Amino acid sequence: MVTSTLSQTVIDTNGNPLKRGIEYYIKPAITDNGGRFTLINRNNSCPLYVGLENTDTPKGLPVIFTPFAKEDNVVKLNRDFKISFSASTTCVQSTYWKLGQNDTKSGRRLIITGIDEGRGSYGNYFRVVEGKNAGIYNIQWCPTDLCATCRFICGTASGLREGGGVKDPNSKILLALDGGVLPVQFYKK
Repeated sequence: MVTSTLSQTVIDTNGNPLKRGIEYYIKPAITDNGGRFTLINRNNSCPLYVGLENTDTPKGLPVIFTPFAKEDNVVKLNRDFKISFSASTTCVQSTYWKLGQNDTKSGRRLIITGIDEGRGSYGNYFRVVEGKNAGIYNIQWCPTDLCATCRFICGTASGLREGGGVKDPNSKILLALDGGVLPVQFYKK
């Protein structure tokens, strides 16, 4: 029984379940894809965007997971939850992740911060799905726990580099849907 419960639970790099309300860093599982997840000031205005540090440094901001199911104290695979950065910002708004608008150049859907004021608040709910290896995951937007009968255009998150190339320190890596996949791991703070 313990094995089946543990296999449905998202685990951190120490092999422990991700817990509600605890701070974790999210980082690409593959090197050279950027560093830890952070807030990105894309165009000197609010809202802030969810993105990755440009280099693999120990920077980045911790996040907190809040499962949709009130009885869940751990983050489970293929179950909806909210993610928020554990940080204060100059924008007077929430740091909850939210499905944003499409990028004008790539057409990909960007992940921004803020509260979804729409009916159902679907834009604030994400989920983790298993990657190809144990302890490696993908982040998706597909809030079917909130509305099983809704027809969402689900998507898997990956990086979208904006500006210069990989070596350009001024380029930004935004988190966006509808590209490839960005395998990630979770590190307890």
